[in-house]
Amino acid sequence: MDTQNPIAPCPPRSGVMHENTRHTTHFVVIGNHLAQHSELSGLAIGVAVHLQSLPTGTPADIKSVAARLREGTTRVAAAMRELETHGYLRRERVRTPNGRIVTRTISCNQPGAHAQPRQPSRKPTAPPRKRALPAVPKPSYPAPALLQQATDVLAGLRRHDRRLLLSESDTAHLAPGVAAWLERDVSPTAVRAALTTDLPLEDLRRPAALLAHRLTDRLPPAPPFRTPATPLPPPPPLRMRNCDGCDRGFRPTGTESRCRDCRTPTHP
Repeated sequence: MDTQNPIAPCPPRSGVMHENTRHTTHFVVIGNHLAQHSELSGLAIGVAVHLQSLPTGTPADIKSVAARLREGTTRVAAAMRELETHGYLRRERVRTPNGRIVTRTISCNQPGAHAQPRQPSRKPTAPPRKRALPAVPKPSYPAPALLQQATDVLAGLRRHDRRLLLSESDTAHLAPGVAAWLERDVSPTAVRAALTTDLPLEDLRRPAALLAHRLTDRLPPAPPFRTPATPLPPPPPLRMRNCDGCDRGFRPTGTESRCRDCRTPTHP
């Protein structure tokens, strides 16, 4: 009777089997901490793998990623938020050399590896002081009525451009400059036009500083001196004479020889 082999062949193992081929070009290394992340959704893991495989400089905004992955922008945006929460994605707003502000997307294949060391705590510093406004011209005689008229001109600038809404302190600083213009025979309408014409199209960070510069840079010259007209000499006094009727003294305005009483007809 033949003896059977006591060692039976092992049955095939269940689960995933790997058939690996070594990559030499066009590949990316993905850590198991990402591929097997227990808190990320499958779409978030796929978006992270896709971002790590892109060359530097490839557009990585939500619409571009959604178009390449054939997913909706809402789902891709939610996946990117997951990656930001767990440190696999970072988005920063930077200013380009030409002044534009763009969003830069940074994909991190190992969160926390490039974290900057914590700086020692510093004492809280005082907030930066507000820069003082440029000086403005001063009127030779700051009459209260003149300053009030200048304040009214400044308060009305916001009706012509909403960016020229001035604070009370800025108005008090600029009012003498407007009063200097009004003192030089410039009408309030002309002052308003000089301050509101050809303003920049972008937002005004310090409108009061711009107005102060215009009040100084565009100050018109003083009006020419006018010699006051010579007043007429007073008329000579009327000479006294005696009335031919009553011999009373009076001052005739013409060639009268009788006083007023003698010239008035008497009633019986």
